[in-house]
Amino acid sequence: MIPAPFDYERAESVDHALELLGSGRDAKVLAGGHSLLPLMKLRLARPDVLVDIGRLSDLSYVREDGDRIAIGALTRYHDLERDELVRERCAIFAQAAGEVGDPSVRHLATVGGSVAHGDPASDMPTVLLALDAELVARGPDGERTVAARDFFTGFLETALSPKEVLTEIRVPAAEGGTYLKFNRRAQDWATVGVAAVRSNGGVQVALTNMGSTPLRAGGVEEALAGGADPAAAAERAAEGTSPPSDQNGSTEFRGHLARVLVRRALEEVVAG
Repeated sequence: MIPAPFDYERAESVDHALELLGSGRDAKVLAGGHSLLPLMKLRLARPDVLVDIGRLSDLSYVREDGDRIAIGALTRYHDLERDELVRERCAIFAQAAGEVGDPSVRHLATVGGSVAHGDPASDMPTVLLALDAELVARGPDGERTVAARDFFTGFLETALSPKEVLTEIRVPAAEGGTYLKFNRRAQDWATVGVAAVRSNGGVQVALTNMGSTPLRAGGVEEALAGGADPAAAAERAAEGTSPPSDQNGSTEFRGHLARVLVRRALEEVVAG
């Protein structure tokens, strides 16, 4: 399908982007375009103007920031997958970056664009939730930091206001972790995905496409803290979830997939 008519503005800086977003029109930020443009083609999104920030090179970086890694919102998945600092200190982030789409997607899509889109079937929001990451947004009132657990508020909804730009993602070092997902083709969204992270003596688990937002698997984490083995803990994977039912799988099928993938992820993380 063809998108509804819209105007196009190229931002020369973050401040310029904020100025354009505050113009009073229905404006949307465009980064790599892999999340927003499909919605526009289906006319599920009909912005008056697109504010293109994709050429702001100062938002593409990876660097140490104390006990965390600071990642610019416009960093491409291809670069994250291969970055030595990310691979050394937070390997699950590099691994998950390599699982997104196919090579053509990973060379163009940005991590910030995916996260700001807030799709519950997207991979990186789940990984950020499992890592207890932080997200930095800049708006007309300055800069603020939002915890990942508070960032994803509903289906395709986040804590970002229409006048804010996501500028940075901060992830902690992780002792070990893995991201597993089931999808029919590389280009498809995850039918179900699981991120498991070993950190601070425990294991944190989050789920993809098991509700209207990425979800922490609280029942699994509680079982593990109580001494359960991976198989027993995984039986609680679907607790508190509300997975969709569509052409890719029924609610029941997704619940089964969650249990299988959680068990496999836990066995890998515990063994590691």
